[in-house]
Amino acid sequence: MNNKNIVFFDGYCNLCNGAVNFILKYDRKRLFYFAPLQGETAKSYNLDDLNSVVYIDEFRKKYEESDAIIEIAVRLFFGGKVFYLFKVFPKFIRDFFYQLIARNRYSFFGKRETCRIATSEEKARFLE
Repeated sequence: MNNKNIVFFDGYCNLCNGAVNFILKYDRKRLFYFAPLQGETAKSYNLDDLNSVVYIDEFRKKYEESDAIIEIAVRLFFGGKVFYLFKVFPKFIRDFFYQLIARNRYSFFGKRETCRIATSEEKARFLE
């Protein structure tokens, strides 16, 4: 797990799984690995908040909520540093909107019966 960019996500959430699919599609450098918040890898990092995406970068720095989204976007896209412009908004404002969506994600986007299962092509990028 050392030196990996790990995105922890709610494996039951349709919105979260859609975000993972988006990252997989555009992550041409294969920078990101993924782990459900309900899994063993998340437990090994002592992650117990299932209402927030968590991003841990290759230096083991932890980002949550809107900070996680911004950091992922910066690394995902060429010229991605433009996403740092969102930091002009105070964190409490960014996180308010993040939490509003997070609290209602199942009613807005639906919920899976089981955690996401990686395809054979994706398996190397998913941690338990």
